[in-house]
Amino acid sequence: MQLENKCIIPVRSTVFLSLVGAILGFGVYGCKKEEPVSEESLPEKSVSLEGNLENTKIAFMSSRDGNCEIYVMNADGSEQKNLTNNPATDMDPSWSPDGKKIAFVSNRDGNPEIYVMNADGGAQKNLTNNPAGDMHPSWSPDGKKIAFMSIREGKRGANLEIYVMNADGSEQKRLTNNPGWDKGPSWSPDGKKIAFTSDRDRNIGIYVMNSDGTEQKRLTYNPALDEGPSWSPDGKKIAFYSDRDGYVEFIEIYVMNADGSEVTRLTNNSDFVANPSWSPDGKKIAFTSGGGGFANPPEIYVMNADGSKQINLTNNPADDTDPSWSPFLSSEK
Repeated sequence: MQLENKCIIPVRSTVFLSLVGAILGFGVYGCKKEEPVSEESLPEKSVSLEGNLENTKIAFMSSRDGNCEIYVMNADGSEQKNLTNNPATDMDPSWSPDGKKIAFVSNRDGNPEIYVMNADGGAQKNLTNNPAGDMHPSWSPDGKKIAFMSIREGKRGANLEIYVMNADGSEQKRLTNNPGWDKGPSWSPDGKKIAFTSDRDRNIGIYVMNSDGTEQKRLTYNPALDEGPSWSPDGKKIAFYSDRDGYVEFIEIYVMNADGSEVTRLTNNSDFVANPSWSPDGKKIAFTSGGGGFANPPEIYVMNADGSKQINLTNNPADDTDPSWSPFLSSEK
């Protein structure tokens, strides 16, 4: 499962456009090899933040240093900094609930694995240590466990399933056992549920299960693609992306109640839009938008939770994807 000389946006941001993309966990956006981008080209502070969102950060993936790395920036887009600084592919960041750790995916040991590091990039450690591909970490709200997806059961590339492990990598346990692809776990704020994407019913939809894997239930019933669930901080809403109002080239972000009712479209954009990640106060959503390729590279945007005031945070010629909004951080951070 080598990632060669490019990295691709993680599985929670794909649309099952190809068998290879879905199996490797990387899909439609190509994260290009780039010439390093100078500090002078980075954007100045661009977003006026309300309340205490100034005490938050957004982790994301970027190719601006010549390969895909995990970066962090202030929630207004300022002070963008490389955390991983590794020649391998590093992607798919996920903040711990206390804001002290970031889980991520890297192929630095030969295949995609779940790693963890301190929030400043220090103490990077492999948690899964498995010859199969392990991807898309999602922390439990108490910080004690990490859900992820893996192809370790069955033949290589034959199936994606949801797993859970302790935050130190121990006691790795399979939660789903289905011939379809189960991927992209997102833990509910109360720790009782995990939302995920599956194609088990012949089309790609959002599902939910108890955190122990029981009572797996479909939430979206639409012939289109519904993917990439992200819980709101109060647990009442789930954001996701879908092509239900158009062709696959025009993926948009939607929000629904946690029971699957009252689906509302938030974006209306001619680009591919994906990766919703809520601010910790539930008032804003960070996301990725861009058609991909050299002419229109993906960028990190932020909008109000009702879809208004969409603003580009990264403004960079490289690929910037896969935002993960931190919890509120203590003042010393």
